[in-house]
Amino acid sequence: MNAQLSLSQHAARHAKEQPEGIAFIEGERQLTWAAYHAASNSLAVHFSECGLVPGERIGVYLPDGIDLHIALLAAEKAGLVALGIGGRAGLREVEHLLGVAEASAILSWPHYRDSDMKAAFANFKNKLPHLRSFIPFDTELLSGEAAPRTPPLATTDLFLLNSTSGTTGMPKCVAHDQARWHAFHQEAVIAAALGSEDVFLGAAPPPFGFGLWTTHITPLLLGSTTVKLPAFDAETALMLIGKHKVSVLSAVSTQFIMMLNSPALQSSDLNSLRIMFTGGERVPYPQAADFEAQSGAAVLQFYGSNETGAFTNTTLNDPQEKRLTTAGRILNCMEVRLFDDSGQDVTGTGFGRPGGKGPLLSRGYYNDQEANEKLYTANGYMLMEDLVRIDTEGYLTVAGRKGDFIIRGGKNISCAAVEEAVGGHPAIAMAAAVAAPDAVFGEKVMLFAKLRNGQTLDLATLADYLIRQQVSKELIPEYLSFCDELPRSSGGKIAKGELRNRARHIIQEQSRES
Repeated sequence: MNAQLSLSQHAARHAKEQPEGIAFIEGERQLTWAAYHAASNSLAVHFSECGLVPGERIGVYLPDGIDLHIALLAAEKAGLVALGIGGRAGLREVEHLLGVAEASAILSWPHYRDSDMKAAFANFKNKLPHLRSFIPFDTELLSGEAAPRTPPLATTDLFLLNSTSGTTGMPKCVAHDQARWHAFHQEAVIAAALGSEDVFLGAAPPPFGFGLWTTHITPLLLGSTTVKLPAFDAETALMLIGKHKVSVLSAVSTQFIMMLNSPALQSSDLNSLRIMFTGGERVPYPQAADFEAQSGAAVLQFYGSNETGAFTNTTLNDPQEKRLTTAGRILNCMEVRLFDDSGQDVTGTGFGRPGGKGPLLSRGYYNDQEANEKLYTANGYMLMEDLVRIDTEGYLTVAGRKGDFIIRGGKNISCAAVEEAVGGHPAIAMAAAVAAPDAVFGEKVMLFAKLRNGQTLDLATLADYLIRQQVSKELIPEYLSFCDELPRSSGGKIAKGELRNRARHIIQEQSRES
């Protein structure tokens, strides 16, 4: 593979070499490489006819699916920078992102998420001086025969802005060139022995980094088929794996745990599945081991973020114990150090906040100097928000998010460790631990749990189970609340910010009642 070719040039190559090969499958719709190339050409020409010129930013506000991929490729072919807006974003968030990106246009359905987008655009335009065009998406825009005349973007050009998938505050725009994704792709190919014969299913949605890599970047570079799952559903995901002989699944922890808990698992055909990529957070060992046992697939991960790309990974050459209890070894192409809260390098002395340098990094936050000052150390390492350690063999272990700790009486308790401890209880389908405010200890451990069908549980029973499992006393929840579904962020992870707000509300209500 020639790393100097852009994504759009690879699409053109596949259209020529395997025109009837299948690029995407979504429900009953299949898109060949020739059709993908032609449709994105047509839309790129339309962008130019709308007066957009190379270098301008265009907001792409569409649900995950084939049309989103066509739109992203079309923006690249027109020389535009696509602003990928998460399909579940609200209008307030859309307006914010368009403003940060200084976007000239927005592409969306005329009516989307119960909103009249033409009316929303008129409101945006009154507040955003750079915004001038609303382009209503219509499949007729994909049927033209002309090819764009715009010179193709180089892999080192800015080609995409995507939003962070956090659950508190307004999201930031992360700036991407294609070169970083080419480098990421090469590491993935080595780690999992990926090839053009693989069939991909991405449960994590683009335009967020995990979904972008596993459905828009690597399958395109390989010339592989991608099966689309526009909205995650465990039963549908399991069915699609068997139906389309999926060999590579990508899913955040929340999603593969939902698949494990599905009654459909036992009747699903997973014989084709050989790899599941996950990561970006501490991966729960019991569930990861169970997934391997149930599916026969190897669980691999890249440890990193939308901003950093990846610092470490696990590979098929790692023993299971290392694959499932660590985030793997530091990538050869990356330099990683650990830092304390004051910015001092504490590598080799215990836990610290990881920072990295290397070709997998993004360009940082777009149009946000204040955020970039917090993202980098004084000597240029891009930081993550986790606390991690690196052992003598070079394996990195994640304790949890820097803010995902409960400080009880001055002692730090990892929410991820609590979740891993309770995850083995037979009544619990999924759980998330957060801090609950306490007047004496500062914070206590509150657990939100979704129970398996027909199961019951109370706090005393759960505590007794954990004690019998010889779990550390500090990890035993002190409050227990049940949910039909745990809230999730637009990136698919559990929305801890919303749960912390629920915890504060529950404690306040208890205080009033007493």
